[in-house]
Amino acid sequence: MPADPPAPRLGRIGVLLLNLGTPEATGYWPMRRYLKEFLSDRRVIEEPRWKWWPILNLVILSVRPQRRGKDYDKIWNRQRNESPLKTITRSQAERLAAALADERILVDWAMRYGAPCAAERIPALQRHGCDRILLVPLYPQYAAATTATACDAAFRALMRLRWQPSVRVAPPYYADPVYIAALAASLRSALAGLAPPQAVIASFHGMPQRYVAAGDPYHCHKTSRLLREELGWEAARWHTAFQSRFGSEPWLQPYTIAEVERLAKSGVKRLAMIAPGFSADCLETLEELDMENRAVFVSSGGEQFTYVPCLNDSAPGMGVIETLVRRELAGWM
Repeated sequence: MPADPPAPRLGRIGVLLLNLGTPEATGYWPMRRYLKEFLSDRRVIEEPRWKWWPILNLVILSVRPQRRGKDYDKIWNRQRNESPLKTITRSQAERLAAALADERILVDWAMRYGAPCAAERIPALQRHGCDRILLVPLYPQYAAATTATACDAAFRALMRLRWQPSVRVAPPYYADPVYIAALAASLRSALAGLAPPQAVIASFHGMPQRYVAAGDPYHCHKTSRLLREELGWEAARWHTAFQSRFGSEPWLQPYTIAEVERLAKSGVKRLAMIAPGFSADCLETLEELDMENRAVFVSSGGEQFTYVPCLNDSAPGMGVIETLVRRELAGWM
């Protein structure tokens, strides 16, 4: 019998890390462009267009860019002239490439809002010989307003290609043992040498209650419970809360800032805060949690406030991303 023909030579594999995005600068017009793109996303704001358009364009985009620009200015990476989220995501991609150390794999990164975007990076990966692309949304917990919209942007980019690469999407990792262990290690490290906190808040980005009722599998409570169990801490001093509320409708509760104030006024003097819903520090963690919530805690009678940084591009954090990527690439390698 004739020998089987040789297997066709496959091209390279692209790994595209996806995160939320940031403005290009803190001034009014860059902030307005960013907020308009973000708040025009139907995954983020599930309101009828006839109702939302005048609110967004005539009210929010008139006043919010200046206010949010001041918030971004507090945390801005002045050395690179960019937001910390962009700095960290770039570093995550570079460190992942170094860890994989395989010429067959090309690692890149993109933002859902702002630059660089998936519509630029996916064709770039293809031009560099990638016939398979792994999309890695850096959101531990799935939500339509985060994971799904990041994938939407990638799929829209693919729709414009005549020749599409094969595509995979890495799943959410809210309960992955590697992720939980990394979070626990980061909390232990942040608290080393300090008086033990009387309370810990695991703060997740909030969303309207009706989004969860509509079917978002937003598994924040499971992450929080698994982390507490990994640490071996009693439930009495562990709290799960939700931050960054926007608008007037009910969001997931309790609200983080209200919980911080309540605990301080109840006599808690030492509080730790961790944000297991974020893969990288950003406005919502550095300004909202570490600055705004810290100020509320101290002004309400608290004394020791410890913010635990996100995993970012730390060794444990990169261990999580590398584990997820290697697992998803196993079938392609």
